[in-house]
Amino acid sequence: MKPFITSLLLFATILVNAQKQEDLTYLSSGGKLKPLQAIMDIRHYDITLAVDIPNKSIQGHTIVDLNLSKSTDTLLLDLVHLLNVNKITVNKKPVSFEQKDDKIYITSTKSFPIGKQLVDIQYGGVPPIAVKPPWLGGFTWAKDSSGNDWVSINIQKEGGRMYFPCKDHPSDEPNEGVDIHITVPKGLVVAGPGLLQKTTHQKNSSTFHWKTNYTISNYCVVFNIGKYKVAKDTYTTINGNIVPVEFYVLEEDTMHAKKLIATKIRDTKILEKYFGEYPWYKEKIGVAEVPNSGMEHQTMITFNNKFEYAKIGNEEYSANLFHEYAHEWWANKVTNKDWAHMWIQEGIGTYAEGLAHYDLGGQEAYNKIVAGWKRSIKYKKPMVGGEELSEDETYAGNDIYTKGAFFMHSLRFVLGDQVFFPTIKKLSTDPQYTYDNFVTSKDVEELFSNAAGYSIKPFFDFYLRTTKTIEINVKELGYNKYLIKPNNYIMDLPLEIVINGKTEKITLTKDGVTVNSSHPPMIDPTGYYLKTVTIQ
Repeated sequence: MKPFITSLLLFATILVNAQKQEDLTYLSSGGKLKPLQAIMDIRHYDITLAVDIPNKSIQGHTIVDLNLSKSTDTLLLDLVHLLNVNKITVNKKPVSFEQKDDKIYITSTKSFPIGKQLVDIQYGGVPPIAVKPPWLGGFTWAKDSSGNDWVSINIQKEGGRMYFPCKDHPSDEPNEGVDIHITVPKGLVVAGPGLLQKTTHQKNSSTFHWKTNYTISNYCVVFNIGKYKVAKDTYTTINGNIVPVEFYVLEEDTMHAKKLIATKIRDTKILEKYFGEYPWYKEKIGVAEVPNSGMEHQTMITFNNKFEYAKIGNEEYSANLFHEYAHEWWANKVTNKDWAHMWIQEGIGTYAEGLAHYDLGGQEAYNKIVAGWKRSIKYKKPMVGGEELSEDETYAGNDIYTKGAFFMHSLRFVLGDQVFFPTIKKLSTDPQYTYDNFVTSKDVEELFSNAAGYSIKPFFDFYLRTTKTIEINVKELGYNKYLIKPNNYIMDLPLEIVINGKTEKITLTKDGVTVNSSHPPMIDPTGYYLKTVTIQ
């Protein structure tokens, strides 16, 4: 009777947990950093899990290597309540713990001292199922068209807590990277971050050990499972480093691999041109085919657009593939300290698409995508609405993608290409802004101000912290004479106007500029600014 009862209890647990996870929309990564976590510096995660696909469950342990800046009687880590902790040791000694509100409170009879702590957490259960991946995340348990198991993980919104214990805040990445050991049924393959260290085959299962030595965001610490084949090539970076190119493609889709890899290599050349060398050249350029929309997982972005491509000029182009790949620079290498500044990652990543359009299809293609960004801006919330915001607070009703991209377009015109492009490359290559370091909007503003030789804070504030457009009034002063004046002045701005059929460039000041023209001048005909024009 005991095996039957055990099985019954396991089924009941799985059923209850499945019911609990119906609504986890309250989970959102980031926000105000808790004092108990502010004293922790995460150095490394070591995740070991067995994936039970029939029961949609996981079982194993995670070792969190952290440094404490001050002694404390409580360690605080994040883990979704659907996963049950069985045992915790700190520095190999058992400790007490309590799971509450998607958190683990770890206590001991003695305070945890300043310095290194190795926290080993044994846990398992049914992780959350993704409701709308990748936007509402969790696990996706799917089948490919041949009936093989196909599993993906997306956790950007909710954070790493969705399947492993962690300090779930964007301001702290594991400085020494992660190790992931994943055991799956035999015949399946695991795609992960970094480099594959070892594959161990057991009678009915296989274990894949992936490792990255780079810092990595929690939401990029994921793996994907499928009946994969690995299509391979190499790429020589702009600095001469040879990088493996690996595409984890479903066995049934191998005929598409060669074209996708060629597209990936071409896109790498475009991105390196503007933003410097591929950031993870010591590891790989990786892509994994997944059953949902793509995501920017470090060194293994995910992709699924049924291998359909658009035409830009004479070149085939995948917006999904390119955008997620641009995040290897803008998200994974240049990382926001706080979700509040997410426009840096999403806005500049989107602007990179515009540069790709220019390189592939010329000025016409660039103008077309810029016009599309402008049309999609909703003007409901400022792009930067405060500090220490959660993922939900940043993304809900925000224009960080399209307005962020258009802001880069405007800034380029204000500064000129000779200043703009070297400066944005500095942002993506200088050690003070990359890898172990984080950036804020203020950092970006100061960098561009220094490059310009004057403060452009008013311009940043106007675009980032308001929903306004530049109001320009054109007033007829007399015969063939017009005053062009801003109503909500921000700073002196270069402005193109069309006078008597010719395009001229002027500097628009708060007092306005008087011009002579036989007709009312056309303001900003190319569309460098978000503006409204009133003619009196």
